[in-house]
Parts: sequence; C-alpha cells; structure tokens
Amino acid sequence: MAAFLPLLDNQDQDILPALSRIGPLVLPISSSAIHHIDLYNVYVLVDHDASVHYDDIVSWLDRGAQKIILPLARAPEFIGTVPPDRILLLLDLANASAVSDKTRAGVSGVLLRAPSLELDLISSVSRFFSGSSIYILSTSATPPTPSTVRELLSVGAVPLLPTSQLTLGPSTASQLNIADVFLTPLRSDRPDGLFPTVVSSFPQGGRSLGLVYSSRQSIAESILSGKGVYHSRKHGLWRKGETSGATQDVVRIRLDCDTDSLEFSVVQHGAGFCHLNRASCFGELNGLSALESTLQSRLESAPEGSYTSRLFNDSDLLRSKIMEEADELCSAQTKEEVASEAADLFYFALTRCVAAGVGLADIERNLDAKARKISRRPGNAKPHPAQPAAPAAVPDPDAPIRMHKYRAQLLRRPVLKFDEMIIKVKPIVDAVRTRGDAALLELTAKFDKAQLASVVVRPPFAPASMALDPAVRAAIDVAYANIRAFHAAQLSRGVLVVETMPGVVCSRFARPIARVGLYVPGGTAVLPSTALMLGIPAQVAGCREIVLATPPRADGSISPEVMYVAHLVGASAVLKAGGGQAVAALAYGTQTVPKVDKIFGPGNQWVTAAKMLVQNDTDALVAIDMPAGPSEVLVIADHTCNPAYVAADLLSQAEHGVDSQVVLVAVDLEASVLAEIESQIDAQARALERVDIIRQSVAKSIIVQVDDVDAALAFSNDYAPEHLILHLEDAAAAVEHVQNAGSVFVGPYSPESCGDYASGTNHTLPTNGYARQFSGVNTLSFQKHITSQELTADGLKELGPVVATLADCEGLQAHANAVRIRLDSM
Repeated sequence: MAAFLPLLDNQDQDILPALSRIGPLVLPISSSAIHHIDLYNVYVLVDHDASVHYDDIVSWLDRGAQKIILPLARAPEFIGTVPPDRILLLLDLANASAVSDKTRAGVSGVLLRAPSLELDLISSVSRFFSGSSIYILSTSATPPTPSTVRELLSVGAVPLLPTSQLTLGPSTASQLNIADVFLTPLRSDRPDGLFPTVVSSFPQGGRSLGLVYSSRQSIAESILSGKGVYHSRKHGLWRKGETSGATQDVVRIRLDCDTDSLEFSVVQHGAGFCHLNRASCFGELNGLSALESTLQSRLESAPEGSYTSRLFNDSDLLRSKIMEEADELCSAQTKEEVASEAADLFYFALTRCVAAGVGLADIERNLDAKARKISRRPGNAKPHPAQPAAPAAVPDPDAPIRMHKYRAQLLRRPVLKFDEMIIKVKPIVDAVRTRGDAALLELTAKFDKAQLASVVVRPPFAPASMALDPAVRAAIDVAYANIRAFHAAQLSRGVLVVETMPGVVCSRFARPIARVGLYVPGGTAVLPSTALMLGIPAQVAGCREIVLATPPRADGSISPEVMYVAHLVGASAVLKAGGGQAVAALAYGTQTVPKVDKIFGPGNQWVTAAKMLVQNDTDALVAIDMPAGPSEVLVIADHTCNPAYVAADLLSQAEHGVDSQVVLVAVDLEASVLAEIESQIDAQARALERVDIIRQSVAKSIIVQVDDVDAALAFSNDYAPEHLILHLEDAAAAVEHVQNAGSVFVGPYSPESCGDYASGTNHTLPTNGYARQFSGVNTLSFQKHITSQELTADGLKELGPVVATLADCEGLQAHANAVRIRLDSM
C-alpha cells in the first residue's frame, strides 16, 4: 500500500526521482509534463473545470497511465469501456453519497476533495465505498501533520499531497520531508524496531535476491539517494556494495499490506547480491533470467567464428532461425513438442533482444504497456510480401446469391458527444444557479445579443406583443383546437380501483405536475408549433404553473406567434432566455423565474446537455421529458409511391438542421424510380430558402434497398425513427407491425408536416433511437400517477402474515413489526 500519493503542482524536478521510487505520481492534465513524461507510474487527474476530449484521455491510458481520475460528469462515457481498475472518481467530499451503485461498480475508487480533513466524515465515506480505494486531497494551504496522515490511513484513506508541500530537506510547518511521510504508517513488531525487507531484482521480473532488515534511517537514505541502504543487526547502517562494489540502484520501495515490512526492487550491480558472489541468496538463476544472463555473457566473450558469435553478428542467420523455430512451433502437435519448440524460439528471440540491448525487463514493460492499452487494433495478420497470394475461392454454384449487409453501420446515428457539451454548459448552469437574474441578463446579452431590463414577462400579455397576420392567427386557432381535442381525449380522469383480495383495495389516480417549464427553440426558425405542442397538454393536464422559455430577438422581444400561443395555453410566465441558461433558470429558479418540477422541449446540444445535467443534480429536483437529438425521418416507399411526395417528405426534415437524419427505405424500387426521387430532391431543394442547410443534411442521408415490406419494417423497428412515413400500397395494414417510432404518417396524403403543426398529435418526439424506450410528449407526460391502498381488519388478517414473512426473509424487522403489532391487537 502507499502511505501517500504526490500531486505534481510545481516544476521542482529534483523531487521527482525520489517520489518515483515510492509510488505513483498524480499528474494534472494542466501540467505541461503530460506531453512528455513517462506515464507508466502515473495517475492522470482530469479536473472538474478541464475541457479535454475523450480520445485524449484514452491516449493517456494507452501510453501506460495506471489510472485516470475523472469528475463524476465524465464518468458515464468511460464506465463500461475502460476497466474499473483504471478509473478513479473525483468528488467533493460533501457529494460523495450521491454516487449511484452502477457508477461505484464501474470504478476502482475515489479521490475526495475537501477543505478540511474531518475524520468522521471521511470514515463514513470510506464505508460507503467499501472495497474501493479512497484518496483524500485537502485544499488547505498547509500539509497535514504526520499524526493526521496516520489517522487517515487508519480509516482507509490515502492522502494526496501537492509536491509544493513536500521537500527533500527537513520537515517544516509548510513542507513535509518525503521519507518522513512515507514512514508514517510503518510499524515494527520486532524488539529492535527493524523492518524485514525483501530485496528483488527489477530486471529479472521480481526474482527474490535476499532478505535483509531496514531501519527508518536506512529507508530514508534509500528514498533520497536511490541507492540500496539497509541496517545490519551487527554493524548498523549498511550501504550495499560500499566496499565490494556490488551496489544497487533502487527502482521502487513498497510497503506490505500490514505496513510492517517492505520490498526493495533494485538493479543489482557487481558479482551479485549474495556474499557468496551469487546473484541471489536463494541459489542460481534459472529459466529466462538465466538464459538472459548467459546470452549477455556470450555477447561479450563468444569466440570469433563460433555459432553464438555468428548469431549475434549475422542478422540473416538469426532471422532465418527465428522464422524456422516459429514455423516449427506452429506445426507442433503434442504438449511436449509445443514446449520444446517454444523454448527454441525463446532462445533465438532473446538472442535478438540481447544483441539489440533489450532485456527481459524491457520486454515485460512492453507487455504491461500493451495490457494497459484501451484502444485495440483489429488483430488481423499483417500481409507478408514474400507470401504468395491465396488462390481465389471457387464460389458454390448452389449457394444463395446475396449482397453484403452493413446493417449495424446503417443503424448507427452520428455520435453526440454530450460529455463534452456537459463540460462546456456546466459553467453556464452554475452561473445561473448561483447568480440568478444577473447571470441570465449577462448570458442573454452574450449569446442572443439582446440587452434586457428584465427576463420574465407575465400575463396579461400586451396586445401589441401578440399582433399577428390574421391568416396566421386563424391557422394557430385551428391547430390549437385540433391539438387540444386529441390531447383532452388522453386525460386520465377516473380512479382505477382494484380489490386484489378480500379487504385489500388498491387504487391509482392521476394528478397534474404542478410546475412545468416549456422550452421553445428560437435560433434558425420561429417555432410557435412547439409552444402549442407543449403548452396544450400542460393546460389540459391542469398544471398550476406553465413557464414558457424562448430566446428573445435582438430587440429584446419575443416573436408574436409564440406570445399568442403563450396566451392561448394560459402561460403563467414567459422567460426571455434560451440555451443552457434558460434550462438552468427553470431548474433552479431565480429571483424572478419560478422553479419548475419538469422541463419539456427540444433544443440544440447546449439545451440537451443542460437538461441532462440538471436532471442528475439532486439540488435541482427536476425531471426532463426525454433525451433529444437531431430531427429525423424514415420514409418507406414501394412501387405505388409518388416520387415528388417522397422527396418532399424527406426534405421537410432535412431543412431542420445540418445534423438532421434522413433515411429512405426503398421496397423493391426500380432504379428509375430511385433516380426520379433523387431528381425531385434536387429540384425541390433548390427552390427552398434553407437550401444551404439541406445541402449538408441530405449529403449525409442514406438509402436502404430491401426486397419486401417486412424487411423494410424490420429495419425501421431497429432504427426507431422519430418520424416514420409509409408510402405503401396498403399503408394502414403496415401500422400494426410498427414497434418503434415516435409518430407514424400513413399513406400518400399524410405528410409529416401535418403532425408537426395541426393534425392533433404531438411533434415533440424521441430521437436518436430513443423511440425504443420513450413515447412522444402527451397529456400523461404532464401528469403523475399516485397509488393508494386501504385494508380492512379482515384484509390485514389475511395479508398480514404474508407481509411479515417476506419482511423477515429480507431481514427488515421493523417492517414485520408494523404488521404484527396490529395483528396482535385484533
């Protein structure tokens, strides 16, 4: 175990060699050393405020970093892809209990940051993370005392000490001597106070060289000098090789699990460790270590012209022997043959290594480095230039003729790097949470270029703010009526009552979510339709407060279309803000913005990242409707389709943004029909104002060709699109086979646009494949269901013994007692 971990926070290079001998170094990514230092004995620290790409972190692990220390927000992207023993969580001590069981299982420990070292709290957290490594970093400017270090270790917490608080010189109030800290937990069970010390050979894979004793003085000198220094029970301090020349370079010093003995890993020079001039006190070397020693000796002294000399000096001969033995190993059949051929191959391979100055320690270091790599190559054999090409396979004339399938690649959405976005949006969310309206005003000026005096508009709304073209007003009114009619029909009004057994009545009833926040995007389009889709079900459900948030225009006003909808749906406030700042204001509330219980609505990656961030914050206590991604449509078309209709439907989603997903599944379509669809896409797109956006989104679209409707629906169900449009001969019959989709548009006269605006269904739908798990927004989204149960005395007599038995089974005596105390009184 380690007595402490050093955290590199200054440029004092003199201290690093001593630190490297006693354990891993914690290296912040802000340090310039991250780019050139050997990471083999390093923990890399990614701080809360650091913005670093996933691939960079993986590259540090690939370079051999022992562990990566990640803030909680970054952990989900690595858990499951990086082994748990390579991940530590960075947490503030006060928030440690907020970590989920899944996250705890995906990491090997935690680094807790605390302003002070409260042992009771640290001990409690250590129990919470039972079985994991616990490290503690005090943000105090002064180091802990040795007694505090000892107390921390006693509760299972290893302190992190900044290198600015460490020194090679004597300990002071502001700096601790490295050796003093290392020795803090060490306890001897011997009367003479010495510590048994195993000395092992670093170049020979940890082979034991001998058993000696150490004192505190000798250990301290070894740490600081890097030389093997021990304590002779007869002569006192013993500097190994001082007279014989058989000196040692100390590579690593480790404490055992009971902190009463040590291991020194050394590079031994001279005749060897043993006083009998042997490498080890436990006998001669054997195995690969012995072979390495023999080959090193022969490299220096092999007679000119001898076979060994030829191997070292004739690279062609050595290469041919290695290839010959490798081939014989591959051809070996029995266990004995495999062992024999492997031994021959090892001999010639190690000869090649020794000739190049490579030792077993170098090979083992490379094996360890490869084992630590996270990124993996495909593992395919490299082509050999001298190898003749394999003869082409003769096709089986009776085998079915099929195209190659790339189904998995077609189903894959573009990667949405929400981890990066969460890091970027967190400062915005934190600013609004801590500074409220002042931060909102600043951020709105920065991002929306609007100078506001206040951020909230409350009803009654000024008629001038809702001044509309009569035709637009009439269209909104029709849409409002249709959407309200459909969503009113969804309302849960009655109480579900079930008597599960005589005298036991269970019920379920619905209640509206009291306070809801509705995010209506601005940006590249004005979207009163989204205000309708979110506001109407909230109004129908009976939500007490409806706070509508939307980005203001440059003059500080809100589009009149959105304001008119806010009036229709009975909004209690309109928040003039967009992006992550609007989400934060809804989640936490400000001086003027009401806090809400659930946030609805689509948005860009900033909005989505902010929603995901606040829903995981227990201080916010806010839910969200669903994860959101780019808009998407999947169109299934057969021979009955109208190419112009199909093209128009594809374009209706492609114009939303450059990241919109557009998929056409062609059911046995002739090439001429596909060509006509593509021609229509080009012609119609060029006539649209948003052609530049469409040009980019359509370029990333795909066409999937299938043989029949069943195959088309199977692909669609796997893809789980936001919008599914059926241009099929019998489109209505296909609907019953749809398993995963946000909303379905049936037949040639059901364009997706109708659902987006006014048919009555909701257009806030799951994207990015989430239609497998989520429904689109509906009236029930704005309600919560509460259950109740009522038992009569007879009912409790029947059910009580069952409950008590199950409670006893789970070891919850108070649960059982709550039943038995009633039964006993009857």
